[in-house]
Amino acid sequence: MDAHLGQLILTGVPGTELKPAIAARLKAIQPGGFILFGRNIESPVQLRKLIDDLRDISATEPFITIDQEGGRVSRLRLIGSEPPSAQQLREKGDPELIKRHGHLTGKLLRLFGFNLDLCPVLDFSPDDNADNSLKGRCYGSSIDQVISNASVFNNALRNEGILSCGKHFPGYTYAQCDAHEQLPVINRTRSQWEAMEAAPFRALLPNLDSVMVCHSHYPFFDPERPRWPASLSRNVITEMLRGQLGFNDGLVMTDDLDMGAILNEVTFEETIKNAVYAGNDMVMICHRVEMAQRAVEALEKITHSDITGALERISMAKAKLCPPAPFSLEAFNKVDSMIWKLRVDTLGENQAGDLSNEDGKRSPVETY
Repeated sequence: MDAHLGQLILTGVPGTELKPAIAARLKAIQPGGFILFGRNIESPVQLRKLIDDLRDISATEPFITIDQEGGRVSRLRLIGSEPPSAQQLREKGDPELIKRHGHLTGKLLRLFGFNLDLCPVLDFSPDDNADNSLKGRCYGSSIDQVISNASVFNNALRNEGILSCGKHFPGYTYAQCDAHEQLPVINRTRSQWEAMEAAPFRALLPNLDSVMVCHSHYPFFDPERPRWPASLSRNVITEMLRGQLGFNDGLVMTDDLDMGAILNEVTFEETIKNAVYAGNDMVMICHRVEMAQRAVEALEKITHSDITGALERISMAKAKLCPPAPFSLEAFNKVDSMIWKLRVDTLGENQAGDLSNEDGKRSPVETY
């Protein structure tokens, strides 16, 4: 097995500790990164140990990432305070609170050993009640509002030494279903998309460390392929994101390939092959972690030239990684108390105690 191929894989891990059999498997594959979920989080000390162990088995410093956006998409609220959501922050209308959110998120992640946060969300929200996976997660109900607010968060996060990821390109804004369950087909024209959904990405790309490509299907991108996910589309990634929008050397990753929008449409080997051919640098396998080995086998069948560019971009992104901050419970409690104060300052004393509910929109194969 070519150990370099593992660098193209961003995988989840099972459980709260790295058991010997799993450690051996991951050490053989050498994934380029790890993504953690609620199933991996039990206590502050346990989480830092798990992350240290993942780094110890990695010959090359791995991306260690998580979805820590705020609100209901805040994995670390399981062991600490829930930060306000993007929608709550935008409704408060104070950029200083968004800046604090970015700084505190960065400090918290560095304490545990994370080096990449899968945010900011750059979709906008013309309808906050739409059933498209975006509830509470959008920094604006208009393009200008998203650009302004997400930029403040993005800059503050990066200033703390955490890489950022703009998502979900080319957009879920007008999706009429949740891609965790099925493929959204979004009937927008190219001119509509370029004026609206593309605008936040165009504005923030120079200051984003990575971009996540989602599983929506825009017919104008692939008119000959009626149900072809954007995450597997060369027209979306190589031609548009890298070519026309200029994200040539940036790190590009798929959204979770363990989502209904992919599982219901494309076989696993075809998914991996097309993801890399499309221009993604990393394929994300969040929940069926046993499939990482199969992903390597699929990657072995891909033309070497497609792999080379991805490895170069991964290496460039990893050159920017910052080491973990020294960990202590005292340091964690200090940051956690500041996150709670941010929540109170955003929502007020009375509403701060009303925490988000998980809405059940999960991958068909997910185990938290």
